Amino acid sequence: MAGRAFMRALSKPYYVRETMIQMDSIGVGSLVIIILTGGFTGGILALQTSDTLKTFGATGVTGTLVMTSLVREMGPVLASLMIAGRVGSAIAAELGSMVVSEQVDAMRALGTDPIKKLVWPRLFALMIMTPALTLVADIVGAIGGWIVASSLMNVASSVYISSAKDALTYNDIIGGLIKPLVFGFIIAIVSCRAGLRTSGGTVGVGRSTTQAVVLSDILILAADFFLGKIILAFS
Repeated sequence: MAGRAFMRALSKPYYVRETMIQMDSIGVGSLVIIILTGGFTGGILALQTSDTLKTFGATGVTGTLVMTSLVREMGPVLASLMIAGRVGSAIAAELGSMVVSEQVDAMRALGTDPIKKLVWPRLFALMIMTPALTLVADIVGAIGGWIVASSLMNVASSVYISSAKDALTYNDIIGGLIKPLVFGFIIAIVSCRAGLRTSGGTVGVGRSTTQAVVLSDILILAADFFLGKIILAFS
């Protein structure tokens, strides 16, 4: 399905409006949950490590710890898991309902390709918006870590910002964007496949929704491991 979606992406019609609607629904619609996830994750990272860092007198590296953890792992993974739960389930439920109500069959009868009209806009939107939302989560997480570090750990703002900036390398930034790109691809393909394979009426829609979220989460965590190995090999 992924191969057919990419192969047919360059042929007319392009369904630009549908793609923009999906990007708006995924990006703007998920913004609040991504901001909350990123902010609290950054704050928790700073809070949970405060005692250990104080023991070694190394509270000045709080910014380094927060930024490396967020950009390399926590930001991409947690943002993608949140997107899988919110967007993946919605895609599976929407497409599943269309299959059950025979809208997809009617689409085929009218000569419209369901893969191009239904799968490609969602696939493209997720591959674009997942890295963008991950970037938002990283920025908000850094701010959350700064608030906790400066208010509870008495770390000077200049020290936190300096250590956070010095911690990141180009490989970290590139890796932090490649991961959510792959995760977005996984969420789109798994959710669309689950939705289009729905059977059994309304009960089947619920089953497909559950399968989409669970399988997406498992594949995201598995892909994170292998991508981490590859990125470390090139760093």
